[in-house]
Amino acid sequence: MIDVQYASQAPDLPHRALLSTWVNSALKSEGSLPKQKSEMTIRIVDESEAKQLNKRWRQRPYPTNVLSFPFECPPGIDIPLLGDIVICAPLVAREAADQQKSLHAHWAHLVIHGTLHLLGYDHISEQEAQLMESLEIQILHELGYANPYQIAL
Repeated sequence: MIDVQYASQAPDLPHRALLSTWVNSALKSEGSLPKQKSEMTIRIVDESEAKQLNKRWRQRPYPTNVLSFPFECPPGIDIPLLGDIVICAPLVAREAADQQKSLHAHWAHLVIHGTLHLLGYDHISEQEAQLMESLEIQILHELGYANPYQIAL
C-alpha cells in the first residue's frame, strides 16, 4: 500500500497509479517482501520543504531531489511500514530539463531510487553505487525507460 501526499502545486505531477507502478517495479526486483514491510508514503513537496528536510536530516542547507526515510521497527513490534520518500517536484522538473530527459523518466528514476534506499540499498561506496545503479537501470529498462546515467550528447 502506498500513501501519496501531494504537498506541491507544481504542474505535471505523476498520478498515484503511476507512482505505484514504479514502486512495485522496485519491490519486485527484491522478490517477495516480508509482510511487515508492505506500506510506504511518497510525499511530493516544493523546494522550501525539501530544503528544510535536507538541512534537518542531512545537514545540507539546500533542496534535494529525493530523500528516503527507512522505517526501523523497534524490537518486538510488528508494524507493516517500509518508510517514506520525499520528492521535490520543481527540482525534478528542472533536472529533467537540464539533463534533457523526459519528465516521466526522471520521476520514474527518482521513485525507484528512493524505494531502493528504503530496501537498504545505498551509494556511499563505489561498490554499493554500482550495484544500486545497475539495479535502477535494469528496472527502468523493464519499464521502457532509458539508462538515466547516460549523458545526452
